[in-house]
Amino acid sequence: MSQPATPDYAALALTIKQWGRELGFQQVGITDTDLGEQERHLLDWLAQGRHGAMDYMARHGVKRSRPAELEPGTLRVISVRLDYWPERDERADAVLQDATLAYLSRYALGRDYHKLLRQRLQQLATRIEREIGPFGYRAFTDSAPVLEKALAEKAGLGWIGKHTNLLHDKTGSWFFLGELYTDLPLPVDAPGTNHCGTCHACIDACPTGAIVAPYELDARLCISYLTIELREAIPEELRPLIGNRVYGCDDCQLVCPWNRFAQTTQETDFHPRQGLEASELVALFRWSEAEFLERLQGSAIRRIGYECWLRNLAVGLGNAPASTEVVAALEEKRDHPSALVREHVGWALARHGVGQSG
Repeated sequence: MSQPATPDYAALALTIKQWGRELGFQQVGITDTDLGEQERHLLDWLAQGRHGAMDYMARHGVKRSRPAELEPGTLRVISVRLDYWPERDERADAVLQDATLAYLSRYALGRDYHKLLRQRLQQLATRIEREIGPFGYRAFTDSAPVLEKALAEKAGLGWIGKHTNLLHDKTGSWFFLGELYTDLPLPVDAPGTNHCGTCHACIDACPTGAIVAPYELDARLCISYLTIELREAIPEELRPLIGNRVYGCDDCQLVCPWNRFAQTTQETDFHPRQGLEASELVALFRWSEAEFLERLQGSAIRRIGYECWLRNLAVGLGNAPASTEVVAALEEKRDHPSALVREHVGWALARHGVGQSG
């Protein structure tokens, strides 16, 4: 009996990229699993404690930099990017300049990207399987210990900029990444080349100085970490620097010259919902927990929980211009059941000259 023909892997790689584009990905690249240099950077970053309270980063150890240890048999990684930029640049800037409004990271204005990206990757894997038969694979969308930016850079999807985000010279950085770990010996793509040059706009723009050196980020200072990953009290000295950024921070991307090439996403799921692109801080702070859960159904923001949502908004209100409305909203939560919320509300009220006695 004749054996099944060995696939033409070079032709298959080209076909995979075509299928990826048909599924809506803006780019598909392929790389091997050698992340030795990136692993040294990761271990040094962890040794310096720059991961903060993200203990899982240390627990996962080198699984993050050794794909075959995370998914045995992995030979290649198919890396994909999907654009999400939802609006004009000037609108994001206008929200940041209006301290009565809540700024939410632009990636989170629409539906949670995890499910959509995972479905697309599964569809891609299914097409490959129909073409060559069963093969080993596993899809990831920021859902496991994966060095996705390093893999994407090696796969030719761009380069890691001085702000540590991935950049593409035709589309900037407003995109999601996903990976398909596979046991197929596909030909690999040339890695991305760095085009940051002497620019340091992102370093200058960081509100908290979290980009401590080119290509070095201290998460403990990063507003995205403080408002999304941290579950404890936000360090008091950093609160004034956060301004009205209540979920994530985009400052380093908003000033990046390469993002002038960004295109508005065609994915309607990523378009703003619930008016979150420019909502008033007071209005969001007055949501009940039931409203929070209902209005943010299907949103990545829901993952931080109601308590941290109120914590973040209290910081924003503490940085907002003093007004009767702001103080009244804070007073309503002065005796909130959560000690975390109460502490941040008390700080915000003190910023407006209101003490414990009112």
